[in-house]
Amino acid sequence: MEVLSVTPAATTNPSLATTSTKAAVSSDFETFLKMLTAQMKNQDPLNPIQSSDFAVQLATFSGVEQQVKSNDLLALLGQKLSIMGMAQLAGWVGMDAKAVAPAYFDGSPVAIEPAPDPTADEAVMVVRNASGAEVQRINVPVSPDRIDWAGVDSDGNPLASGLYSFDVESYSGGKIIGTSTAETYSRIAEVRIDSGETVLIMEGGAQVSASAVLALRAP
Repeated sequence: MEVLSVTPAATTNPSLATTSTKAAVSSDFETFLKMLTAQMKNQDPLNPIQSSDFAVQLATFSGVEQQVKSNDLLALLGQKLSIMGMAQLAGWVGMDAKAVAPAYFDGSPVAIEPAPDPTADEAVMVVRNASGAEVQRINVPVSPDRIDWAGVDSDGNPLASGLYSFDVESYSGGKIIGTSTAETYSRIAEVRIDSGETVLIMEGGAQVSASAVLALRAP
């Protein structure tokens, strides 16, 4: 199986982030010293500020400074962990992943696990295209077993290539008792970091969080 290369998403340059943080803290410290000096110049000579009060203010500023540095270090660590996770998931590219997501149909059957309500006596799978329009309704077994959707209409003609979603309506005594979205298998085309989260880009453009993948298999 050929594994495609993945180009890591752009990340913040650690040296630039550190330089920016140092500059901001230095600027804040200078402002703090100016305010402290002004406070000393304008204090009441009959009721001067106690040295212990100055010590408290210095300690407070020092604590804030350390908290800023800690937050920046945690953010940088989170970025590095995300990149490491993406590198590990690069081996998933080219494999079929099972998730609750639309599947891309290109003429080949799509593997679906409908999982209707086990108490139902009838189940219908509703197929919708990328725009959400219903294109087909198919009776399926009341069973969690996988089925292969051929992607053809009632006359046996293949439907257009594209993304399709699959909802399963469960019936009992002719009345609907529940609706669920079927799990599908789709080919992974790319691994990407989006807002700190590792996202899989499937064939056809559907996006699935890496944490939402329920199974993997060779194509």
